[in-house]
Amino acid sequence: MADLHLTADRATTAESVAVDAALAAIGVDSALVMEDERLVRGGTHRRHARRHALLPALHALQTESGWISPGGLNYVAEVLQVPPAEAYGVASFYEMFRVDEAPGHDDDVVHVCVDAPCLEFAEAKIASLEAEGKHVHRSPCLGQCDRANANDGPALFIQGRQKANSVPADAPSLAGELWPLPQKHEPGLKLLKRVGRVDPTSLDSYVAMDGYKALARAFELGAEQVIEEVATSGLMGRGGAAFPTGIKWRGVAGADGEQKHIVANADESEPGTFKDRTIMENDPFALIEAMTIAGFAVGATKGWIYIRGEYPLATARLESAIEQARAAGFLGTAIAGAKSISFDLEVRRGAGAYICGEETALFNSLEGFRGEPRQKPPFPTTHGLFQQPTAINNPETLLNVLDIVTDGGAAYAASGTEGSNGQKLFCLSGHVTAPGTYEVEFGPTLREMIDVAGGVTGGELKAVLLGGAAGSFVGPDLFDMPLTMEATRAAGASLGSGVIMAFNEHTDFEAVCIRIAEFFKNESCGQCVPCRVGAVRQHELLIRSKGKVMNGELQLLEDMDRVMKDASICGLGHTASTAVRSAISLGLIGAN
Repeated sequence: MADLHLTADRATTAESVAVDAALAAIGVDSALVMEDERLVRGGTHRRHARRHALLPALHALQTESGWISPGGLNYVAEVLQVPPAEAYGVASFYEMFRVDEAPGHDDDVVHVCVDAPCLEFAEAKIASLEAEGKHVHRSPCLGQCDRANANDGPALFIQGRQKANSVPADAPSLAGELWPLPQKHEPGLKLLKRVGRVDPTSLDSYVAMDGYKALARAFELGAEQVIEEVATSGLMGRGGAAFPTGIKWRGVAGADGEQKHIVANADESEPGTFKDRTIMENDPFALIEAMTIAGFAVGATKGWIYIRGEYPLATARLESAIEQARAAGFLGTAIAGAKSISFDLEVRRGAGAYICGEETALFNSLEGFRGEPRQKPPFPTTHGLFQQPTAINNPETLLNVLDIVTDGGAAYAASGTEGSNGQKLFCLSGHVTAPGTYEVEFGPTLREMIDVAGGVTGGELKAVLLGGAAGSFVGPDLFDMPLTMEATRAAGASLGSGVIMAFNEHTDFEAVCIRIAEFFKNESCGQCVPCRVGAVRQHELLIRSKGKVMNGELQLLEDMDRVMKDASICGLGHTASTAVRSAISLGLIGAN
């Protein structure tokens, strides 16, 4: 332990009890093992085996004390045998953790979203909360874009000490509905067919609506045929990269490794995205069943759901669903009566870091390190979580697997368009009458989707941010563009994670673009120079150019964009300028 260099700060009894409880909940023994030379090799193994518990331990400290105290951090470092400097580096990496004691740390902290579409309502709400004596934190997107409007104001997240977090302050009980479900009871849905119909807290309710029939069918088909059906379906990832799911699964199934993993990337922190939250809050057993099928197909016995920390209701419902599924024999050993098949799941909360949506950054975060992307290759199919073969998909992608297995890959491939098969979830927000998660078969136009959400409010439609902050603004010339991967690609745009954010003619686009630039500046992990410097310089350039015609600034912005695209380690740097440059090309900014 000499290499840890612990300070004199000690944890309170309450902090150590909270940390011990959090570790016990995930099967990590908090008992200290003092090492001598004979135990060095075993001690190294124990450190590696315990490191993944760092994030849950930090969450326990934050909840117990309202911040990550030096004494509490030392206790975590000692128990997990992590150098305190590294533990501090992880704690200070995340938006939700407070590493500096501040006045009122015992009180609730109200996180107020300042990203579009909450931006126009944010400052008034912040002023109101501060006038009431509330502690306010200006937060990046909270995944509640469907509730942001003039009546309800911006999205909120209440982070409290020694109690459960809530979204918003009046969050309902575990069985309640929090957000409107615009397609509730609508016939013909596939991905959302149970949303609003099934009790998300009841396994019996899920089974009564054909739950676990897909798993039974998967067992009949066999692992190889399940992968074949997924490949035949043409299913592509719904998180933005659109990588073929069958190829990914086949790579993991064929990789060498005693332990393989299935990971659900439920961190959706792309501004404007909330579709996976809709799934997890309202149909959690479907995600569990789909992940079980994925595990069976690729030969994984362990699954992880990495969910963003600002989703307490979804987290609670998933954890409850996992417990019920395990008790009923659908998780654990000999699942669903198949004696030779084992698969179990664990939920891990993120702590507020956009970069952790990148798959390798997510792996690092889950393993207890800073959420910084890794160089690729090697790829996750061979060297993923814990350097073991891993299939990682987002919840929407996984949900498609249920119908593919039940109805066959060919039937799925026949829906949608030739280049975009199946169903798609879109997140409608901004200046639309009925924001929310909408399911459609690939192919409707952008204008038609906005009409589905009740049309534009407050004026004429001026522009749409397609794909989120990492996407691009599109103008009237593309409002009749089909929403398919091939059509958007041909137009130089992208569907991304399914964001459709509408802006009317009265929008302050300069403010929106400055905030997008600030978002990328703040969310860059700082690991690579092009992104770390380029994102800052872009934000500075937009502030300096506000209200002016851009001339030489355009060339500078283009140069920075080129460098970030060419040399950044991950997609954050590649897309940090996309929305801003599209706004300039449409004359939304820089042409006054």
